[in-house]
Amino acid sequence: MKILIIGGSVFLGRAFVQEAIARGHSLSLFNRGKSGPDVEGAENLRGDRESADDLEALAAAGPWDAVIDTSGFHPRTVGQSARALSGRAGTYLFVSSFHIYADWPAGPIDESSDRLDCPPDAAVDEVPGNALKAGCERAVEKYFAGDALILNPGLIVGPRETPGRLLWWLERMARGGEVLAPGRAGQPVQLIDARDIAVFGLDLLEAGEAGRYLVTGPQGTTTLGELLELCARVTGAGARPVWVPEDFLADQGVGPWTELPLWALEQPAMAGAWAASPARAVAAGLRARPLAETVADTWEWLRGRGPSETPYRQGDIVLGIDPEKERAVLGAWRAKAAR
Repeated sequence: MKILIIGGSVFLGRAFVQEAIARGHSLSLFNRGKSGPDVEGAENLRGDRESADDLEALAAAGPWDAVIDTSGFHPRTVGQSARALSGRAGTYLFVSSFHIYADWPAGPIDESSDRLDCPPDAAVDEVPGNALKAGCERAVEKYFAGDALILNPGLIVGPRETPGRLLWWLERMARGGEVLAPGRAGQPVQLIDARDIAVFGLDLLEAGEAGRYLVTGPQGTTTLGELLELCARVTGAGARPVWVPEDFLADQGVGPWTELPLWALEQPAMAGAWAASPARAVAAGLRARPLAETVADTWEWLRGRGPSETPYRQGDIVLGIDPEKERAVLGAWRAKAAR
């Protein structure tokens, strides 16, 4: 197949690049060249997807059998890409997210769940941030004259991960000692390796499939406690998780999901955070590798890369608890437990 990837420089995009090249596909990459080096074995096309002239030049470089868009976040921008490439490719694979579903994270979701309201031409400042991906999907569906293949991933992990939730836990475990662990070791988690999404997406393209697939790890098979134990084991620094109840953490001002990544509060507002159904994707061939493999591979990559020069972030929010605050919370918990 001849495949165009918009982006392809980081994380999920790079996973698609590597998998496509390994399968022998003819690959073109379109990006600004700012997030990573050129990819050997691919046609590297320079341009900005927000530039009409650059998109016109890109369209002239086609046609392709499929477009893979891993870097679309704004409806108007995605709509411009879909218009420019309409008629220049057979299928437009757009990588969206769980955030498009109105019921998530409060309730369980599948492909039939309602999407948030967001028009296909919305500007960034016109709708809430979580709804923007829903508008991006609608832009592909409205403006691309071909098959639309939408993937809705949950929380993605693996080598080259962004924003770095698993990376933060690995680096914290690598420092050893007592590690503040949030709430319940038995809290379920659903994670999906970026490489498994790439394998599944390319399988679908090769089979000529279209439609929507919710892509995440299986339900009820992994807990946060198991994940942290895996992180402690591969880093080998003797780290010891100390599980502290949610109410105590709240009293200490510790924020869920960001200060302690992957911690979903045991409350109605987050009851469905780890209750998404990948059944349709599994029936179509999605396979999630063992979490132990993902953790080990990510640690191997992380050791080769070295420490990040900047904090891990979710948007404007820094991920991970400050070490001094962590020590203070652990000390307060020990003092309370000793009474």
